[in-house]
Amino acid sequence: MENGKRILSTCRTAILAMSIGLFATLNSSAQEITPEHTAAAKSAMVATGATARLDKILPELAAFTKAGLIANRPDIESEISTIVDEVAISLAARRGPLENEVAAIYTKFFTEEELNTIETFFSSEAGTKFLALTPRLFREIDEASKVWRSGLTRDMTQQVQQRLQEANLQ
Repeated sequence: MENGKRILSTCRTAILAMSIGLFATLNSSAQEITPEHTAAAKSAMVATGATARLDKILPELAAFTKAGLIANRPDIESEISTIVDEVAISLAARRGPLENEVAAIYTKFFTEEELNTIETFFSSEAGTKFLALTPRLFREIDEASKVWRSGLTRDMTQQVQQRLQEANLQ
């Protein structure tokens, strides 16, 4: 299950990278970012699940912190857990500024119109299906490319050997 989530996260990152490659039009002159542009960025982020993996950072950090402290002081495990949880909750408010920073990154690469197009697609039935099936798609594409590469390797070796023999170079 955790592997599936990691694959999905990796795939979403790949989708975003592909989207940037497909849709990005970097403007050489500085553009003023409007509130509408930022809102479009946030909508696109939600539709693509771009920041979903960020949700795991704080809980993972808290679990790691607990494990380290409890390993040294198992006698106060309950107190450590309570304190770490309280601190984690107090740090959760920092998530909002990160969302704003990610939105600002989106506005650097995409126009408001492009962000609206991205949001529309990934909110559609086809876009939602694409996101859901991306891990499977990538696995199957990877398998197909391995078979293809294997065939190319075999054929390359055979044909080069044959040509070397024909040229009396072996």
